[in-house]
Amino acid sequence: MRAARREFGLGALGVLLAFGVCEAVSRAGIVRRSYLPPASEVLARAAELAGDAAFLDGIGATLRAWALGLGLACVIAVPLGLLLGSVPLVDSAVRAIVEFLRPLPSVALIPLVSLLLGSGSGTEVALIAYACVWPILFNTVYGLGETDPLAKETLRAFGFGRLAVLLRVELPGTAPFIAAGIRISAAVALILAVATELLAGFGEGLGIFIAQAGLATDGTRDVLAGVVWAGALGLVVNGVLVWGERRLFPWTPEHRGADGGGARR
Repeated sequence: MRAARREFGLGALGVLLAFGVCEAVSRAGIVRRSYLPPASEVLARAAELAGDAAFLDGIGATLRAWALGLGLACVIAVPLGLLLGSVPLVDSAVRAIVEFLRPLPSVALIPLVSLLLGSGSGTEVALIAYACVWPILFNTVYGLGETDPLAKETLRAFGFGRLAVLLRVELPGTAPFIAAGIRISAAVALILAVATELLAGFGEGLGIFIAQAGLATDGTRDVLAGVVWAGALGLVVNGVLVWGERRLFPWTPEHRGADGGGARR
């Protein structure tokens, strides 16, 4: 607990220093206010947006696309990762295709996906799902490779089949790796949701708000306030997922070490 509190305190101190520097630079006139408004004004505007129903509807639209895209990625990546990790022949057959598709940036596919799916939330969800599949897929395959071989051989020796070994040993052992992949993909999904809205310029959402604010006269404050909201959402999502991992998988080395370290202190 002490280690967690110290980490939180250092993080809060870093945030305060960053905002203090921005405030001082803007107030001193080193940078024009039209380019960098004081941090206090940006935070005040961000707090003001919390009472704006239209802005909150946009936040809801972004979070819906985020959740749908991430959920679709999980539905695709976890079974596929279990298949590739369990059947080496299938892994060898599709490895070239996977390595070809993985480096393609999702943002570069916006025109093609928009042409196929139209200018709607379906395009945003599809792009998010495409980008989020890869961390979950590779974490699942890696987790299967790290499963205790002795436990698998023991079940096989008692007559359990491949499916029973998968459900009783491999899937529980791989679950922490899958959770880590989902946490990584959650951040990617949020970034891509906002970026897709920014670049595509259709629909509603946080990215649309930022894009429209950037086109307005003296809209820098609103742009930065939207960025503050995006960062806050990212922190909340990551914090919830980390908390969930610690609750669901307390036996993993990183979580056990962190808890033990805190107890020793």
